[in-house]
This record gives sequence, structure tokens and C-alpha cells, in this order.
Amino acid sequence: MHNSQIPEVAMRVIRTRANGLSLFPTLDPAKTALVVVDMQNAFLQPGMLLEVPIARQIVPNVNRLARALREAGGRIVWLRASMAGQRQAWSVWFEHLVTRSAADECEAILTPGHGGFELYGELDVRTGDLIVDKKRFSPFNPGSSDLDARLRELAIDTLVVTGTLTNNCCESTARDAMMLNYKVVFVSDATATRTDEEHNATLGNIARVVGEVATTEQTIGKFQAPARRNAA
Repeated sequence: MHNSQIPEVAMRVIRTRANGLSLFPTLDPAKTALVVVDMQNAFLQPGMLLEVPIARQIVPNVNRLARALREAGGRIVWLRASMAGQRQAWSVWFEHLVTRSAADECEAILTPGHGGFELYGELDVRTGDLIVDKKRFSPFNPGSSDLDARLRELAIDTLVVTGTLTNNCCESTARDAMMLNYKVVFVSDATATRTDEEHNATLGNIARVVGEVATTEQTIGKFQAPARRNAA
């Protein structure tokens, strides 16, 4: 697991806010979706080109969040990255940002039908969950997926972001979600990338300008708070 810490440069800004880090003390489960980003075999299976070893360590926390939100009446969304047929749309990335061999292998393993494309087998995926394929780092990028429309139909206004990579698809998803006016909770111990430095830089970015950074335990407490209040 990452040694998660929001950088001090971000904390100095956050301390000036009246509510500090806790932007959303409670979450209405009926209006909340857990978004699990790219927890596919391509990123979690040992030996894969895109392997993120720490991503295997966050699986228990992702599953805990999924179970807690389901029980509270929320929705679960499992995102799958798909690069099938994207060579033209992503031509800058394919031609300039990676080697030709890496681009070819990434495209192959993130294409439906390849084992790398499938969700990791230890994830607690249930009937009734949404499985959404996306064609860009963020599902909210134009042409990437229909996730925004599906969430609007369900009256979802809050997203809890988990998955991998913290500083790529997770951060892109969180940023775009906030700009579409969703409340965003970014779970520090249910997101993963390759180094603590990259992970923590993103936590600072999110906490300053995108949403709330919280742990799994803190986030589950937010789901359960309305029920505890009603019971009282």
C-alpha cells in the first residue's frame, strides 16, 4: 500500500478553507456512485506490460467500499479501459509518447477479447453493477463513454473514485467529474500507481482543486452517517 500523504504545499492552501479537508461530511448513498477505474488484468496480473503491483494491494479496500455502498443503496461502476480502434484518435500518444512496440502491446491487451481487458478476478463485481468501457483516460472525455448520461438518469451527483493509475486515469476521471459538477471523494488507500511520489502528488492536486481526499474507513463512515442519523 502507498504511504499516502498530501504534500505540505497543498496542505497550506487547504488549511485556509473553513472546512479544511472534510468537504463532504456525509454522503447520500442514493445519489452516490463508486467508480472503480481500470482494475483490469492488464494492470493487476503479474508479468503484464502495464502491471501496477500496488494495485493488487488495494483490492480489499475497493471491495469493502463496494459492499458498504451497495448495502447503503448506492451504485457501483466498474470502468474498463479500451484501446481498440483508437490508433487514429490517439495518434499523438501512439506516435510520440510511447515506443511502437509498447503501443502495439497496450492496444492488444486492452482490446475486448484479450484476457488483459477483463476485470481482475478478485474484485467483488455483482449483478446490477454497471460495467462501462471507456476509450480515453477519463470516461467523461467527449466520445469516451456514456457514463455521464447513465449517472444523470440515476440522479447521481457524487462520485467516489478508486482504482489505478492514481495519477493518470483516476486523476483524469476525478478532474472531469468535478468540472461536470459532481462532488468527488478520492480514496487515498483505494487508488494505486507505481510510486508514492506520483500517488501523493495527485492527492495534493485533488485536495486543492478537485474534491475531498479520504481513506476507505472515512468514506464508509460518510455512507453510513445518514442511516445512523435516521436511526437516532
